[in-house]
Amino acid sequence: MEQIPSPRASGRRPGRSDVEYEYRTITMSRETTRSEARRLITEAAEHGHWELTRVRLYLGGRRQVQLRRRIVRVVRPG
Repeated sequence: MEQIPSPRASGRRPGRSDVEYEYRTITMSRETTRSEARRLITEAAEHGHWELTRVRLYLGGRRQVQLRRRIVRVVRPG
């Protein structure tokens, strides 16, 4: 039904050196209904703190959804 690769880390966002994001791409076949796609994205957002970045709909009905979440780096005082 869908292909969920492991998350990949990306570089820093241009213009904001203190913010880093991790990206995840989910590919869904044309047989995936809109309600199933919405459920998958909602679960990722609620349980993994992902936010929707981009949705691409290709000829033939395949969907590619890109999610991102902020990487929080803890700085130890010292």
